Amino acid sequence: MTGPDTTGPGTAAPVRAAVFGAGSWGTAFAIVLADAGCEVTLWARRPDVVEAINSTRVNADYLPGVELPARIRATADAAEAARDADFTVLSVPSQTLRGNLAAWAPLLAPDTVLVSLMKGVELGSAMRMSQVVAEVAEAGPERVAVVTGPNLAREVASRLPTTAVVACADESVARRLQAACHTPYFRPYTNTDVVGCELGGAVKNVIGLAVGIADGMGLGDNAKGSLITRGLAETTRLGLAMGADPLTFAGLAGLGDLVATCSSPLSRNHTFGTNLGKGMTLEETIAVTRQTAEGVKSCESVRDLAHRHGVDMPITETVVEIVHEGKPPVVALKELMGRDPKPERR
Repeated sequence: MTGPDTTGPGTAAPVRAAVFGAGSWGTAFAIVLADAGCEVTLWARRPDVVEAINSTRVNADYLPGVELPARIRATADAAEAARDADFTVLSVPSQTLRGNLAAWAPLLAPDTVLVSLMKGVELGSAMRMSQVVAEVAEAGPERVAVVTGPNLAREVASRLPTTAVVACADESVARRLQAACHTPYFRPYTNTDVVGCELGGAVKNVIGLAVGIADGMGLGDNAKGSLITRGLAETTRLGLAMGADPLTFAGLAGLGDLVATCSSPLSRNHTFGTNLGKGMTLEETIAVTRQTAEGVKSCESVRDLAHRHGVDMPITETVVEIVHEGKPPVVALKELMGRDPKPERR
């Protein structure tokens, strides 16, 4: 399933997109862009991945069995990837973004729109990914966008129907990006609430860990429903303190992404939490996890954000205690359930 041919006589030149990061989500979004009619250059760190993609049309390490469209060309040369790109899409682990982008920034076209696919908060600075992008690339808000929502990479790459949110402070830029990634199976909506969209994506990873832990402990669906709901309440409280629109958290970037992450075995964070809940140590769980589970590191920076803004986030606190402070899940559960009762809307 591909988008319309935009290269015929009398038509405008096709949109050019550079995707930095050939992991599962970067590759899946490259497929979306190509299917929407863009010419896509996919940067991969490893030359063997580049060779495999260009020769076999498959990224077997991350999306085995998925044939990549002809409009995608891989390269290990960052300058080649960045050249003349209308959109530069960033899809690397959140905690590596700053270092990577510092190396890539001098290569970027001066008017390219920088698009973050990452759902995390930087350790130490507690900066959202769009803030890191703006700072490192010295880009104004009209050049920084975010794509988020219930977008499990394997399902997107398989062209199963999904929706997403394209967020940018400049609505006209959001609409341009919306057009560049709109396909029969990938339906993006625009939003100007970048803060809310990014927080929804970052905190849902932490709640996904919590739900995974509960599933690993065999706590049942009532516990899952409770964690999802109270996790959304935590996210909304933090968002309000940071100036986000509360309605964002009832949408695709909030509830939609949260439900997908907490319900699917394809979710890295849910799977990581499940292994912890079954009794595996952090080291054992990391050893069997092939891809980055963003919530493992971001839970600490999300907690940092909550402390900076004076927001109570007990589920996030509990996840940090289990993952990084060695608290046994059964002890953490008892403490979480034993907190003082309070009105629901607090």
